Parts: sequence; C-alpha cells; structure tokens
Amino acid sequence: MRLSVDIVKAMSGLELRAQFEASDGITVLFGPSGSGKTTLINAVAGLVTPDTGRIALGEQALFDQARGVNQPVHKRGVGYVFQDARLFPHLSVEANLNYGRKLAANPPSEAEFERIVKLLGIGGLLTRRPAKLSGGEAQRVALGRALLSGPQLLLADEPLAALDGARKAELLPYFERLRDEGNMPILYVTHSVSELGRLANHVVTLETGVASGLRAPSEVLADPHLVPGAARGVG
Repeated sequence: MRLSVDIVKAMSGLELRAQFEASDGITVLFGPSGSGKTTLINAVAGLVTPDTGRIALGEQALFDQARGVNQPVHKRGVGYVFQDARLFPHLSVEANLNYGRKLAANPPSEAEFERIVKLLGIGGLLTRRPAKLSGGEAQRVALGRALLSGPQLLLADEPLAALDGARKAELLPYFERLRDEGNMPILYVTHSVSELGRLANHVVTLETGVASGLRAPSEVLADPHLVPGAARGVG
C-alpha cells in the first residue's frame, strides 16, 4: 500500500506545502513545534481539509480538491494514535479495544484480536479501567484500539511525548515490531532525534510549513541545520 500526499493548506502564520509518497514501514514527520507536522497528519486523517491538492491511499482518493472528493474520517481506513491515549474512561480495556473493532469495515476475527493483544502485551489489562493504567499501558491499549479498527494506514502524532523515559523505552519496541511487519504505511510525528534514529525507514522534514520529499534517516541525522551536534550526542 502506498500513501500519496500533494497538498497546500493555509495555516495561522504560514502555509503548509507537502508533497511525498510513503510506502510500508515508518515514515517519520520530523521538525520543530509549529512547523506543520500535526496539521499534515490531520489532513491525512480527514480532521483538517486542505485548500488544494490530493491525498490517496493506493488507488483510493481520500481527498481530491479538483474532483470534489473528501472522504469522511470513518471511511478512510486510517488508525490514529494521539499524544494522549484518549481511552473511554467508563469502559474496560477490553471494551475500549472492541470499540476499535466496531469501527472496522471488516471487523477483525477473534484470532486477530488475540494476536494484537499478545503483540502489545496487554492480555493482563483487559478487565482494568483506564484510570488504573500507567501512561505506557494506556498508550499500548490506544495502539491496540487503532490496529483493531482494521486500518490500511496508521497515524501516530507524537505518541511518546507525554511519557517519561522509562515508559518511552517500554513502548518503542512495539512500534519497531509494527514497522518490521511491513504490512502498512505508518506516519509517525516527532521532534525527537532518538525516536527518528530508532524507528524511521524514511523521513519527511518540515520547516515553517514546507515539507521535504522522502529523505534517508542517516541524511537527516547528519544535517547540522536540522539536528545540532549536541542533539546527535556529539560535542
């Protein structure tokens, strides 16, 4: 599956211009706060409407301004993991996961439910309410709910930003597993150099609303304009 993005969107104080294609694996959207990363990922999700351009997932147009196409969020086949877990507090973990299944055009089987629960290590949490979860546990449940919606594309908007170092270290291997399975594109927003270096297959950099095409992680990490020496761990 391939995601194609070619859009323009006026924002407060700047104009977002993005043109790139992302294939299976993790494409990191990397840049400082206010550079347009969240606006870009929200445009792909259908939460923001571009002014012009086109977004397509495989042969399906999600947005095409010239043809008057703008698919609603629930018809885009997209799973979304936000910075905060956004679980339903009155539902158990299992009920939160099943909510994701209800959103799927073709609901996952019980075997697929069990596979994702095992993949994320959340089998022991199914009867708990979100208030009884740690931040890392809540994000794993949120990731499971997104995967159980049967997405063809996964979006993650700084999913580790609200976690402390130990919880980040806990969650990173799960994103690595999803990347290595290689069965769908993943857009992953971050301004963390360490997350970029560990997770990215490809990188799209954003500066004041202008997105690059796909770049290799090694190229971005070696660019002193984008990643100062101190951030790379050098003197």
